[in-house]
Amino acid sequence: MSELNASNLRKEHGNEGPDLVGVTELTSPYYMVPPSGTTVERPQNPPKGTLRFNTDIGSLEYFKGNTIGWEQIQRTTPNLDGGARALFAGGLDPGNSDVIDYITIPTLGNTTDFGNLSAGKQAMGGCASRTRSLNLGGYTSSFENEIEYVTISSIGNITDFGNLTQSKNRAAGCGNQTRGIAGGGNIPGSSSDVIEYITIAQTGNGIDFGNLTVARQSTGAFASSVRGIFAGGYHENPSATYETTIDYITIESTGNAADFGDLTVGRLYAASCSNSTRGVMGGGNVSGGTQKNEIDYITIATLGNAIDFGDLTSARRDGGAASSPTRGVFCGGDTPTLVNTIDYVEILTTGNAVEFGEQTVKRDRISGTSNAHGGL
Repeated sequence: MSELNASNLRKEHGNEGPDLVGVTELTSPYYMVPPSGTTVERPQNPPKGTLRFNTDIGSLEYFKGNTIGWEQIQRTTPNLDGGARALFAGGLDPGNSDVIDYITIPTLGNTTDFGNLSAGKQAMGGCASRTRSLNLGGYTSSFENEIEYVTISSIGNITDFGNLTQSKNRAAGCGNQTRGIAGGGNIPGSSSDVIEYITIAQTGNGIDFGNLTVARQSTGAFASSVRGIFAGGYHENPSATYETTIDYITIESTGNAADFGDLTVGRLYAASCSNSTRGVMGGGNVSGGTQKNEIDYITIATLGNAIDFGDLTSARRDGGAASSPTRGVFCGGDTPTLVNTIDYVEILTTGNAVEFGEQTVKRDRISGTSNAHGGL
C-alpha cells in the first residue's frame, strides 16, 4: 500500500480537490473533519452521497438526490425505550381535554400518560422535530393563537413557545427538523389561506411564509425533509366545498403553495402522517357529513393524484395521526360516537389498518406528532 502525506491537494485548475478512484482507505488515530455550514449554505445540486455537518441542527447530513434532498443521519435516543415516540394531545371528550398521551410506535399497546396542556384545548395543529413536539393554535372557549411545546424524550406538562400570526383552530401542521409549518385553519367567520413558520429549536412567534392555493380548514398535512403537503379540507366561500386539492411547499424556502394533485374524494377532518417517501390520509368526512374509512396515499417527491391505500378498522373523523419511518398510526376520532381506537398501517405497503391498542381517553379533534416522521 502506498502512503501519501500532503498538507494541501488540488486539481491543476480550479478549487476542486483530486478524484480518488477505486477503494480509498483513510486510517488515522485521530479524526476526520467533514465540511460544515448552515442549512442556507448547503451546496446546490451536489452529487448524491455528499456528506456535510449542518451547524443549524448539529448533525451530519447527506444528499439523496434532487427530488429528495438532504437527510439527517439518524441518531438513537436511549431514554425513548428504543423506539420512535408518538404524542397525542388535547381534543374533545365530554369537555375540552388537556390530556397528552404517548405510545412507542414500533410496539403495540395502549397509550401512556405524558402530561397536560396549559388548558383543555381542541383542534390544534401539530409539528415536531426529533426533540420537540409543538401544538399550534386551537380552540378553548375562543380561537387561540398560542404555540406550546414539550420535550419528547421527557414526560411532563407543556411550555409556552410563542404565538401564531392569527388566532385559529384546525390549522394543518407539518415540518422538518428545522422548521414547523402551520397552513390554513378556521378563523372567526371564515377559513384562512395563511401559511406561517417557526424555527423549532428556538422559541418565538410565527412568521409569514406564503399562502395556500385555496383558503381552507381541517386540512391534512405531512412532510418529507424537503416538501410540506396540505391535502383536502373545507371552505365556506363562495360556497361550502369539500376540497380535493393537494398543495405543496418547499419547507426551507418561503412563498405560496403550488398544486400537487387531488384526493380520491373531497374530504375534511382526515388524519394524516408520512415517512420520507409516502404520505397517508385516513378517515374524515365527505359531503353530506358521511364518515369514511378510506386511506389514500401519495408519493411526496412526485406530483399527481392520491391513490387508494386500504381502510381503517372503522369509519371515523377527527382523529390524530403520527408516524415512524415504517408505520402510520391513527388514533381516536368519532364515528360519530367518540372512540379510543388506535390503528396502524405499514406505510410502504398497501392494505387495511390493524388494531394497535387504545388511548386513555375517548376523544376526537386530536393533535398527533412524533419524533420520527417523514420530515426528519
